Amino acid sequence: MFTGIIQEVGRVVELKRAKSIVRLTVYSPKIAPKVRPLESVAVNGVCLTVVARKGKYFVFEVIPETQQLTSLALLRPQSLVNLEPSLSLTGRFNGHVVLGHVDGMGAVVKSQQKPGERVFTIRVDKNLRRHLVSKGPVTVDGVSLTVGRQLTQTTFTVHLIPETLKATSLAACRAGSRVNIEIDYFAKLFAEWLKPRQ
Repeated sequence: MFTGIIQEVGRVVELKRAKSIVRLTVYSPKIAPKVRPLESVAVNGVCLTVVARKGKYFVFEVIPETQQLTSLALLRPQSLVNLEPSLSLTGRFNGHVVLGHVDGMGAVVKSQQKPGERVFTIRVDKNLRRHLVSKGPVTVDGVSLTVGRQLTQTTFTVHLIPETLKATSLAACRAGSRVNIEIDYFAKLFAEWLKPRQ
């Protein structure tokens, strides 16, 4: 489990394809030395297992389904990625409940710089949009954010303060950028509970 509070912005060093699996190597001087193989790290909001670690680098294996459902397939060497190690039982809980199970991708359709904030308008599938409510939580590329008041049938907005832009890779997002979206777990659970039972 994660919180959506990014601990470090890492850098993609290498992507090696071995049959259908991509071995992803990330430079992470802050987190990598503290993480052991088989532990989980959220990479741009995607829960991945560390398969190898050497000093300030760790390696993940990205399976075909993850490549199809998330923006990890778009990564290239030098890409910046948001990193969060899994939450420990003794850790302080901030943000909101994040599982690292991405529900789909969104596309940034507008990026507006306003006094003291940047506002992104993000287009998502209608099935994702129906779970979003104004002032509710959403995770964008692993970052815990609050849904803004401007919602349409297929778009929502998020407002990013300067500190969030400084501490995450979202500062590099522009119109056309693809981002991973994870809907609030409790909203999905409630929607499932409301479904008629056969």
